[in-house]
Amino acid sequence: QVQLVESGGGLVQAGGSLRLSCAASGRTFGGYAMAWFRQAPEKEREFVAAISRIGGGQYYADSVKGRFTISRDNAKSTVYLQMNSLKPEDTAVYYCAARPSLWVGMARDDYDDWGRGTQVTVSS
Repeated sequence: QVQLVESGGGLVQAGGSLRLSCAASGRTFGGYAMAWFRQAPEKEREFVAAISRIGGGQYYADSVKGRFTISRDNAKSTVYLQMNSLKPEDTAVYYCAARPSLWVGMARDDYDDWGRGTQVTVSS
């Protein structure tokens, strides 16, 4: 099991940028594929982005492709989500998730460990 703590959320105007961080502890970080999900009020938790164990593969939801970038620093046991050109519809709680696998997943059930989330609010 790995413990995950997200940070970096906040309030930003439309068109602005934020960088989320997720610090992991407890197990060898490099053994985990990592992902970001988000959940807006009264909506299902949805996939945002994922990155393979060594960072060679990144995957994105169509809604964020070209605006968001996922990356990881295995030496720091941290995964990042750089969010640019933010839109009001990006407003949600953003969750970090870990999967002890070489391969990423895009479904909520693919991931075993979750952080508590960080709020991102984009004003119009």
